[in-house]
Amino acid sequence: MSGLDNMEITINSYKHARLNFYRWRCDTAFVNKLALALAFAAFTGMSAQLRLYLPFTPVPITGQVFAVLLGAVVLGKWYGGLSQVIYTAIGLAWIPWFAPKTGEAAFSSGGWSVIYGATGGYIIGFIVAAFIVGWLTDTYVKARELKALMPIFLLGIGIIYTCGAAWLAFVIGIGIKNAVIFGILPFIALDIAKALSSSFIASAVLPKEQF
Repeated sequence: MSGLDNMEITINSYKHARLNFYRWRCDTAFVNKLALALAFAAFTGMSAQLRLYLPFTPVPITGQVFAVLLGAVVLGKWYGGLSQVIYTAIGLAWIPWFAPKTGEAAFSSGGWSVIYGATGGYIIGFIVAAFIVGWLTDTYVKARELKALMPIFLLGIGIIYTCGAAWLAFVIGIGIKNAVIFGILPFIALDIAKALSSSFIASAVLPKEQF
């Protein structure tokens, strides 16, 4: 058997395993789906601790967008969104795993004051974006191709931006124009990079067959 034959067998085995995982994800018991959603909620909380503060905006750069997008495609339309609901609910009530404010230590930011604060809109945007991205990639096989995933992820990021900037403008009272300047523009380049890297990963893990 040639090396090419071995490679083809390996690729086919991977595609088969990938499809079987998504079929299992759809058919498995609720408790397993809930455990997956909780795992991605924890991943989002961990990603929130990877932050970079900018001197001119209260909104930090974090790793959460990557976690939200990846969770949406792995868990799908309902449980991708549910993972972000769980992330939000646990952050409000129990684990302080929201992105820390300037000068705060890791895992020190939680409670309702975060939602009421400048960055609360982004957290709401995570939920909406995860539901929509998960719905698109679950429903349409064509949406799982690399050329479709990038615009879908940019749509998800746009939803997060819209919710975040609107809430920022309301809470701080700076108007929409300044909310865009402080809450969107500084993050566009990096979030495009996140969308691009997420697209390659999602294209690799998503089956190209209906499950």
